[in-house]
Parts: sequence; C-alpha cells; structure tokens
Amino acid sequence: MWFLPAALPLLPLLLLLGQAPPSRPQSLGTMKLRLVGPGSGPEEGRLEVLHQGQWGTVCDDDFALQEATVACRQLGFEGALTWAHSAKYGSGEGPIWLDNVHCVGTESSLDQCGSNGWGVSDCTHSEDVGVVCNPQRHRGSVSERVSNALGPQDRRLEEVRLKPILASAKRQSPVTEGAVEVKYEGHWRQVCDQGWTRNNSRVVCGMLGFPSEAPVDSHHYRKVWDSKMKDPNSRLKSLTKKNSFWIHRVNCLGTEPHMANCQVQVAPAQGKLRPACPGGMHAVVSCVAGPRFRPPKAKPGRKESRAEQEMKVRLRSGAQVGEGRVEVLMNRQWGTVCDHGWNLISASVVCRQLGFGSAREALFGAQLGQALGPIHLSEVRCRGYERTLSDCPSLEGSQNGCQHDNDAAVRCNIPNMGFQDQVRLAGGRSPEEGVVEVQVEVNGVQRWGAVCSDHWGLSEAMVACRQLGLGFASHAIKDTWYWQGTPGAREVVMSGVHCSGTELALQQCQRHGPVHCSHGTGRFSAGVSCTDSAPDLVMNAQLVQETVYLEDRPLSLLYCAHEENCLSQSADRMDWPYGHRRLLRFSSQIHNLGRADFRPKMGRHGWIWHQCHRHYHSIEVFTHYDLLTLNGSKVAEGHKASFCLEDTNCPTGMQRRYACANFGEQGVTVGCWDTYRHDIDCQWVDITDVGPGDYIFQVVVNPKFEVAESDFSNNMMRCRCKYDGQRVWLHNCHTGDSYRANTELSQEQEQRLRNNLI
Repeated sequence: MWFLPAALPLLPLLLLLGQAPPSRPQSLGTMKLRLVGPGSGPEEGRLEVLHQGQWGTVCDDDFALQEATVACRQLGFEGALTWAHSAKYGSGEGPIWLDNVHCVGTESSLDQCGSNGWGVSDCTHSEDVGVVCNPQRHRGSVSERVSNALGPQDRRLEEVRLKPILASAKRQSPVTEGAVEVKYEGHWRQVCDQGWTRNNSRVVCGMLGFPSEAPVDSHHYRKVWDSKMKDPNSRLKSLTKKNSFWIHRVNCLGTEPHMANCQVQVAPAQGKLRPACPGGMHAVVSCVAGPRFRPPKAKPGRKESRAEQEMKVRLRSGAQVGEGRVEVLMNRQWGTVCDHGWNLISASVVCRQLGFGSAREALFGAQLGQALGPIHLSEVRCRGYERTLSDCPSLEGSQNGCQHDNDAAVRCNIPNMGFQDQVRLAGGRSPEEGVVEVQVEVNGVQRWGAVCSDHWGLSEAMVACRQLGLGFASHAIKDTWYWQGTPGAREVVMSGVHCSGTELALQQCQRHGPVHCSHGTGRFSAGVSCTDSAPDLVMNAQLVQETVYLEDRPLSLLYCAHEENCLSQSADRMDWPYGHRRLLRFSSQIHNLGRADFRPKMGRHGWIWHQCHRHYHSIEVFTHYDLLTLNGSKVAEGHKASFCLEDTNCPTGMQRRYACANFGEQGVTVGCWDTYRHDIDCQWVDITDVGPGDYIFQVVVNPKFEVAESDFSNNMMRCRCKYDGQRVWLHNCHTGDSYRANTELSQEQEQRLRNNLI
C-alpha cells in the first residue's frame, strides 16, 4: 500500500488509497509475486501478482530479461535465466493486473518499475508472461518483512495500539480491548468506526500479537462516547472535530499481516465541509490472547478439542519468543517446511496457530538454523483464513529437491506483557552482559534488586536474556565481584530461582517465598552474558542405527582405554592382559545446526594432553553413552569422559576451521559435524556384564550443559536395543524432540535420565 499527500487534488472516488488514475504509469506499491502453472517449478512458472486480495497475471507486452530479473530477485533468487511469452505456463484466470511493465533492471522489486497501472491492459490471457529464475537463492534475500510492505518511507502507517477505555481493560496485562490508535507520520490518530469490520479487527489484533478477535459490546462504548461528547469541557470533543485526529477509513480482508497492506483512507475528501467522522466514534477492538499470554486463572473462550491441544506445528531455535524454524508433525514425526513459496500469509497462519499474532517476518534459507529430519512440506500456499498450516495447499517436501538449507522460519508478533521493563543488566562491559537486576513487589512496593546466584544456571540465564530481548545466554555467571550493580539495587530480592527455560520472565519461574540467599549480597549476585546466536548440537540418529555392532576385544589392546576409564569397573578385577571385553560399538556424527560455532568452555590453558591419543582434550564431559532397562535403570555406560572437538566434515564449499592436530583450535563450525568412528577408542559401551534382553540405548550430548545451545531438547538420542547374548539390534533411533510429545518422557524425566538418577 502506498499513501498520497492529502493535498493532492484527487477525485473522491480515488481517495481510497491504493487506487490511482489508470491513465498514467505509476509505482505499483509493494506486491506479492508467485510462479504457477502447468510445468512450473519453484524457480519457473507463470508470473502472478497479488492485488486487492486477488491473484492476477502480467501481460508479455514489452516484458524482457530486465523485468524478469527484477521479478526473480524479488522472489528471492539471484536473477533470471530467461522469460516466456504467450502463456507458455498456461493461461491464468482473473484479472490481468499489469501491462507494459518497464524496469531498468537494477530495481530490487517490481514496485520500482513503471506500468500502465493496475488492471489497465489490452491483453488476453493467451499473452500471460512466465519467467525462469536462476535456481540459486540470493543470500541477501533471506526474509519477507512487514516493513517492506509499508509504502514510501515518509508516508506510512507505523504502529497500532489499543487505548483501554473501561477500568477492567486498563487492569489487564496485556491490554486486549480498547480504542484503536494508529501511528501515522509520527502522530497517534484514532480510527473512525464507520465501515469498521471484524476483518479490520483481526488485522489489528494480529499486529498486536493476538491470534484472533472477539465481538465488542458497541452499545456500551457508544454510551461512554456520548457522555463524553455531552461534556462541553471535554478535550476529546474538541479533538474529534479536527480531521488530523482521525484515520478515516480502513478496509481489510482479514488476511493482511499489517494494516498498511489494507486499503486505508488517511484524510477526508478535499473540499468537503462535512464533519471529520459524522455521527461516528472511535473504532473499538477486542482481541483474544493466546494461551501463553493469558492470566493464570483465565479460561479460553471455548473448549479446545484434543486434536487442537496436541499442537501439530512448532518453532525451534529462535532467540526470542514467537520466532524460530517452522516444524510440522506428520506421520508421528517432526519435519521442516521448505522455503519455496514461503511468504508472510503462510507464516501468519503458523503464528496464529501457535497462539501468537500475525507474522512480521517470513525467513528463507535456514536463517534460524537447519534441521536433520525429514522435509515435510513445500510450496505452501495459504490464503490467510486457515486455522492450521495443514489446511493450506502444499506439496510434499521431497517433490522439488528441497534441502535443509531451504528450511523456512518465522518471526511472529507477540503481545507486549511489560516484562522487558522488569529486568535490566548493570556493570557489564557491554549492553549484553552484567549483573541481573529485577523489579519485584516487596511489602507492597515495587523494588529493584539483585538475584541470588544459588542454583543459578543456563536455564535461568536463558530466560533472563530472552526477557531482556537479547537472545540466548552464552554464560550463566555466579561470581560477579568485578561488576558493580546499580546503587540502591544491590540487595537480593529474588532467590531460589528455578526455570524450566520456557518462561517469558524470571518473575514466572519458581522461586523462594521469603528471600533466602546462603551467601548474602555482593559479589555472588547472578549475572549473564547474552548473545543473539548460539550453537545447536544434534546427533545423527540414523548413523548410530546403521553402524552398531559387537566386538570381543582382547585386553591386550585395551590398556589405553582402561587408563582413560572407558571400561566398566569389573575390568579392574581381570587378569590383564588375558581375556576380553564385549563392546557395543557404533559411530557417532554430531552436527552443529545452530547459528554460532560450538566452542569448548575451557580456554587452551585448561586442555589436557592425552598421550594415548596424541592430542589435547578440550572438554571434560561431552557425551554420555548408556544402556538402560526399559524402566530407565542404567546397566552399562560408556565412560566417554573427554573429547577433542574438530570439524571432521563440512558441506561442499565450506572450509573446516577446527582441528585437533598440532594443538589446533577446537570446536565445531556452524553447518559442520564432528564424527567419532566406531573403530576408535572409547567409542563404545562396555556390555561385558549385561545379560540378554530388551534395553534402551541412550546418547546425551553436552549432558552437563557446559556450553550454551539454542535448543537442548534435541541433545538426547535414544534407540530400542535388543541383545540376545551374541548379536545386537538397534531400531527406532531418534532424538528426543523428533517424535510426538506423548510418546516421549516428560522433560523432568529426561533431566533425571541425563543425570542417571533413576
């Protein structure tokens, strides 16, 4: 949508902005494009444009390579290979929106090209143009943002808000009901309710982070309005007489991610002497908050079905609430969505399904990390009204050659809960680190103070960084003597903090009633260091399943492994070097699918030289290998105590950065993986003392949370294991987050399994 200065003398009929005189070339405004038609693919097809909620075609008159290049670049590709005339990809339906499009070729989108104007054409659908784009995605084009759709920078709708009117609405957090106010040219204006629809309300609620709208008792609000209008001293009465107080008309379809995508009349018709909003009042909207943002005692408006309660879509690896890689549940297994055809409309369906508002950004190119499992969907084409992503037309992800570097992601609008104003950092060297200070109620008064660092860990630090809007925690700091807190806020006001990691604020975590901090105030206040990106380690479960075997290894070949404590305790009592140990061997491949390199917590000064392996081990405990009974009791373990971290392999075109040899730097680069082959020492579980039976084979990466990751839910891998005394089989190997939630153990049970406490 684009906006014209109110001073331009236009016919009243044309004052609904977005409609321009068709007799002259015009800027098209930001538009949505797609490639469709018989024989089309993700990078080729009939070029179609979305205008006024309807898809239409482009005529091939004057269309050439420079126009195709601009269209392909706008679609996220590096450029165009060619274009096709005479409806090569089939004749379209509906309007022919554009004709005689003329681009220089340097424009970033068709918005900046000239044309005859919307719907002005002398063509038929036999002249529909097609384009063939370079399949290579343009790395600079990694998202579709709402901000791109707001028209020229100097004339745009910037924000919306709800101004609560009723006393009950003013007490709510977040505010879900009130008069709509729109920020336009730096000033807040109210919207005239004439012609206001539920579709408009849906768009406003989406922008404010709410998935849906609710009906409003307009008669009650009219009484309140009329009483204010009768007051001769009412400031509101004088303001309403000014045209600059009003946005005059809004007309949305209900599918738009932002009001700026709707038809909006900012100013009244020129030369009209009628009042600004005759007989009307301000538009009032009521929104329905998603489950995570409702007050604890609030109940949903209707009973949700069991199918709805078991969510079929989720977000992974996002730094903030409401953002992440999109994953869907199909055939009891989680998988990703390919970014071919991904846009803000489809992203908004995901956001609303999850209890957030509309999408403010649709991200391409695995910008929020890659996954390892299946790619379930591609070419998702939502219209915007769908309740769930599964209601949208789509293709199977395997049909058009998608890889995980095409994983789609979203950033959703979320409600303003005010939590960011209740936490701050003090004393750090940068705005991303420092002593954590929180605002809590003490004896009925809001006070700022420090957090006791007893039991302070990465889960709590993650919540603090998210609440601050600073992403992930890279370190949870218990000793902050070198950071001075804010004077007057050094007293501990929060202790015993225990977070699951999903909370929106530290104030939502479990904590002591009366404050009790064993070491008092001062140097032991809790601190954090935050970062906007983090690594994410995931075990390749399929490789473990494919490489497992048994070996009876002579003790004469196990001296080095025994020295490193890689055998069960019964090995100490054997008559060395006579006899053997039975080893369950396998290969492990650990991928870093996050957005930052995985680096050891210890500096080089703390690494340990291992004479047997002839290299330094940089991390004390990197994995646990365990064999458990079906009820979780441990019967054997791998004692894989220490590791050397390196890039064993990287994707084509990516350089390995970390290596164990020659005291090299250690770590795992983003996108690369560290492989421990089945035939190296300690890459086993010693099952010499284990009898035949059915077991659970379990591997936990980064078990002590020594290094921060964006997602700890995928650090555990489990397989069902059958051992008959001579042979072993692994089946159903999967990471802890790859299957439906109710087939997995609870988070608390998983934590106990990680620590072998059952």
